[in-house]
Parts: sequence; C-alpha cells; structure tokens
Amino acid sequence: MKANTMKAIRQYEFGGPEVLHYEDAPIPELKPGEVLVHVHAVGINPPDLYLRDGYKMLPPEWQPKVSFPIILGTDISGIVKAVADDVTNFLVGDEVYSMVRFPEGLAGESRAYAEYVNVPASELAIKPNSISHVHAAGAPMSLLTAWQFMIELGHNHPNPLQPNKHEPVPLEGKTILINGAAGGVGHFAVQLAKWKGARVIAVASSKHEALLYDLGADEFIDYTKITPEDVIRDIDLVIDTIGGETTGRFLRTLKRGGSLFPIFPLGFSGTEEAEKLGVTISSVQVRSSGIQLTKLKDLLDDGTIRVVIDSTYPLFDAKKAHKRASLGHIQGKIVLTVL
Repeated sequence: MKANTMKAIRQYEFGGPEVLHYEDAPIPELKPGEVLVHVHAVGINPPDLYLRDGYKMLPPEWQPKVSFPIILGTDISGIVKAVADDVTNFLVGDEVYSMVRFPEGLAGESRAYAEYVNVPASELAIKPNSISHVHAAGAPMSLLTAWQFMIELGHNHPNPLQPNKHEPVPLEGKTILINGAAGGVGHFAVQLAKWKGARVIAVASSKHEALLYDLGADEFIDYTKITPEDVIRDIDLVIDTIGGETTGRFLRTLKRGGSLFPIFPLGFSGTEEAEKLGVTISSVQVRSSGIQLTKLKDLLDDGTIRVVIDSTYPLFDAKKAHKRASLGHIQGKIVLTVL
C-alpha cells in the first residue's frame, strides 16, 4: 500500500454484498472545516444497505444520483490524524466519534468504510472515555435517531417527510410501546424512555427478552406468540422502529391524544384513521450533530445508555457483515473493526 493510499470498501455497481470490494483507495484530502480521522471501527446501519442496493425501496424520483466508485457508511470512531487550519476545537490524537454527513451524504459522500475519513468538525464529538471504539461506532446513527425522535430534535431543517415540524412528546409517567425493541434504534429507545421516567412495553422475539428486561423494559411481548395490537390499549406513544406499510396496525393501541412515531414512515396509509382516532403521526429524518453526540457522551460514559453489539467483522469482511445484516433479528449493532 502506497503512503497516500488506504484500505477501503468500494463498490462500482448496485447489488448484494458481492459488490463490496476491499481495495486500495486514496486517502481523502483535508478541506477547510474538516478533521481527518484514523478510523478504528465503523457502525453498520440500514442506509448502508439501501445505498449498496441503489435505494430500490424509494420511488425513482427520490433515488439519489450516485457516481461510482462509492464508499458506504456513516458511523465512525477513531483518532484525529490531522485538522484543517480553521478548526480549533479538535487536536491530533483526540479520540472521537461521529455520524458523517447524513443525510447530505446519503449518495455516497460519507465514506466511512475506510481507514481514514474526513469529518466536518461540526459533526464530530469526543468519544466517551469508558467505552471502546467498537461500542462508540455502534452509537451515532441509531442513538441520534432515538434522541431526535424522542428527546430533542436539535435542528430547524425542513422536514422532508411531512409538512409540520416533528415534536418529541414528554415521556415522564407515560406508557410507551417500542416495536423492534432489540434492534439498533430500539434498544436505545428503551433506555432513553426509562431514563425519562416512562413505562416501557418492549416488542421483539423471545431471544431478546432477557436483554430487554436488563435494559429496563417493564413488560415484554414476544410478537411470534402474541399480536401486540390485539392485547394492548391506552398507550401514550408508540415508537415503531420497523415502520413501513404495517405501522398503521398500532393505531388501535393508542389512546386519544397519543402519538405514533414510525422510524421508517414510507408506506403508511392510515392518516385519515389517525385523525378520526385523535392520534398524532410524526416522523423525522435523522441529521448529523456533533453537539448532540457531545451531550450523549456523558450518558454513554456513566452507563445510563449501553451500546449492545450484535457482532463484529473486520473491514475486509464487510460482505459477511452485510449478509448478517440482511438476515435481520439483530440484537443491537453490527460493527466493522478497522484497527
């Protein structure tokens, strides 16, 4: 490997895991406002798989235009290698973590599956001291999603998913149902809800029961044995981390004045029914935020929030990691190790 190159996962066409290639790539050139990070670990998220496949689930007019080759990935943890002259809040040697350029980089500009990545300083935060790079890399997108949906939006960008601004609801004393509670967003949502004083009903398959009780769930429903919407009523808030066309089934679980927050809102067709029931439907696109990751650092450091790791794979085994991700039933996060 030459001095100005790095190892990265690149792809030259859309497709399955087989399109991911471990190869030499140029180390990115540092631009104003950026920090060059020597990556130690990379978190895998659903948008990685969507981009790899060409965002086929989106209408053609929504599919981003991509210039190959691309490098997937947004979530990184590593050590600062260099800083631009105009960056004063990070130093070489700092341990940092970030969700890089999202959603702006969803067409391949985030470039996290690599040994080095340039990160806008505004999207970077000092890594929690008490957790590993693997655990830190597992946090950004999923934890920011739960945080921005449930606690603090933290920005004024127009919502591309709905005309109104997303507004988190007060959680203290409320009863919350979390569907897909053991996954990346779900296991963080359980912990944040408990931290804010809510009663949590966690929905997942039986293999996740012990973990979810350990994370603070008050009640567990195994959806393979019980249909939650048939037995649960008078819920204040549903966080549906699965979302899509089936999210409307949870409308019947909510009390009048309750809210349904689908993490993946595309395909929902129950707007009229929700209005009749007095239920608020709201969603938001997660956005990079160094400020919020800095706030979350303390919660990760003191153990208020734990990052659960499903599995790890070396960077060169990204194909295997994507195959694992495609199988579903993930407990926490899948992470690529670089160093």
